Amino acid sequence: RAGAAFQYLLVQKTGAQKNVGLIQLNRPQALNALCEGLMAELRRALEAMENDPQVGAIVLTGSQKAFAAGADIKEMQNKTFQECYNSGFLAGWDKVSIVRKPIIAAVNGYALGGGCELAMMCDIIYAGEKAQFGQPEILLGTIPGAGGTQRLTRAVGKSLAMEMVLTGDRISA
Repeated sequence: RAGAAFQYLLVQKTGAQKNVGLIQLNRPQALNALCEGLMAELRRALEAMENDPQVGAIVLTGSQKAFAAGADIKEMQNKTFQECYNSGFLAGWDKVSIVRKPIIAAVNGYALGGGCELAMMCDIIYAGEKAQFGQPEILLGTIPGAGGTQRLTRAVGKSLAMEMVLTGDRISA
């Protein structure tokens, strides 16, 4: 099984003809917080799906409770600006947006911060009834760092994007 090679993801091919790649974020204890290990695995899984001629589309999902509750703050909290800048922190996070096959984000539960940005990198977002989107970084004294300010503005318009980014308020599906 393909999923055995991953610690933070469940990966499989599904559908009647096994031509849909399914990638499920699988860090339930951390509400699928996006740690460096998970993001490295996601890049690997996406490359494998992109290079698999049998796969025609990819679905990226999380759990019923959380698509992804954001970047892993515990992993980030002690890093200085210099450390982040010199190490290329967040480099490669945009892999989702450059895959040539269509990627569908299936979101239910929380898609916050980096999780919201990850969903917006996908080509299509299907949101369940319990989906909650937000950019709460302002509540931690920072701003969205993976393209959220630009993508959010294109997705919901300037006024709502500014409200979400400047207040940390969430919106539902």
